[in-house]
Amino acid sequence: MFSILVVTVFLASCLAMPIKDPYSYSSAVGQGGGTPFASYGEGRITAVRVWETNNNYYYYYYYNSNSNAYISGFQLRYGSTWSPVFGSEGGLKQEIELFNDEAIVEVSGKYNPADYICYLVLTTNMGRTLSAGLPNQVSFNFYPVNVGNELRLLSGRFNGAGITSIGAHWGLVYMEGAGNSTQETALETVTPVF
Repeated sequence: MFSILVVTVFLASCLAMPIKDPYSYSSAVGQGGGTPFASYGEGRITAVRVWETNNNYYYYYYYNSNSNAYISGFQLRYGSTWSPVFGSEGGLKQEIELFNDEAIVEVSGKYNPADYICYLVLTTNMGRTLSAGLPNQVSFNFYPVNVGNELRLLSGRFNGAGITSIGAHWGLVYMEGAGNSTQETALETVTPVF
């Protein structure tokens, strides 16, 4: 009888333990030159826009001929409010509007270590994806450490032509009450490097 009590108390205490750190960060990839950015907004991410530039010519750099396609910019919508555009609005625009209870749970793609993010794929918990750019160069794959977390913000760097580095910040979204802002986290995360 005593062993049943001990096991019950142990299991109950495990259920009562909070998550040690409900947030995680997928380290930025890419060359990283230019102006630092971090998206911010109130509430859950509800839509994404990504601009891709494809100059349709080839240049010799790493593997003799690589397409000069890259991500020129992106924009996130938090609730009903769009964030600023990070990068530029040049090129072809791809857009996805998320359903209720849909969240971005994976960010993947490819980057050229010498210049830009070449390819970006955002995947939701419902299996839908938004992809932009062309899949060449070095792969990356970001996902949250904790179950139930979702994309809260993207950070990195951009220059006049496109996104040069990108990282992902994951966390829980509390839909009740106020104070669900990513702005404080975004401002603490991006520190200019001189």
